[in-house]
Amino acid sequence: MSLHQASFRVRHECPYRELSEAYPDVTIREWYLDDCQVLEITSTTAPTDELLEEIRRLGTVLHQSTDADGLHVVTRSCLCTLEGSLIDRFEAYDCLYQPPTVHRQGWEHYTVVAFDEGDVRALLRDLDADRNVEVLSKTAVDERRIPHSMLAPVDSLFDDLTDRQLAALRLALDAGYYEQPRRTSIRDLAGRTSVSRSTFEEHLRKAENKLLSGAGQFLRLLTAAGAEDPLDVDPAAAAERRAD
Repeated sequence: MSLHQASFRVRHECPYRELSEAYPDVTIREWYLDDCQVLEITSTTAPTDELLEEIRRLGTVLHQSTDADGLHVVTRSCLCTLEGSLIDRFEAYDCLYQPPTVHRQGWEHYTVVAFDEGDVRALLRDLDADRNVEVLSKTAVDERRIPHSMLAPVDSLFDDLTDRQLAALRLALDAGYYEQPRRTSIRDLAGRTSVSRSTFEEHLRKAENKLLSGAGQFLRLLTAAGAEDPLDVDPAAAAERRAD
């Protein structure tokens, strides 16, 4: 199974894009967190007071420096919501978004990866229906080469886990439950808590299931890029064994 990567740029209403349009020397790289965005803002020229004021309006400044290479600012912002965003539309077409979004000279630059080239084409047609879209590249991803930028946001992997499920997972990990051979058991782990063995095991199993489900799309991408199956899985043989 091959992978398909597309890079494109769009124009739509967004304060980050608009800032990059007003200041052509500015580049904004945007990473999405659970409830905010982290922005890395750079400029090849010395910043004006007006530009610095515009940047402060975007959110909380975490770092700011100016040297011979120009301006470098990192901010934490909550101006844009993911609900109904382009990221949601990527997921609707089974396209995996590769952060960061890059805002430059009035354009938003995105890269996505998909298993099916048809999904990429359908996504681009959908975006073109209500936005100004320019496709920059469409390529097949080389076997065994997954882009380093395809990193799962850590917080998204744990979004659906409750506090008790997270605590059970952390306790099991720290106590060596996942080592080979195991250094502890479910009964021993439950004995360190105030809940019963069955309740602790339920928290742990649900945490494991949710974590693997969240990481599944990235696992499939990694294994799909391989030229050979290291386990030499034979679906027909597996079906015969189940029938026996």
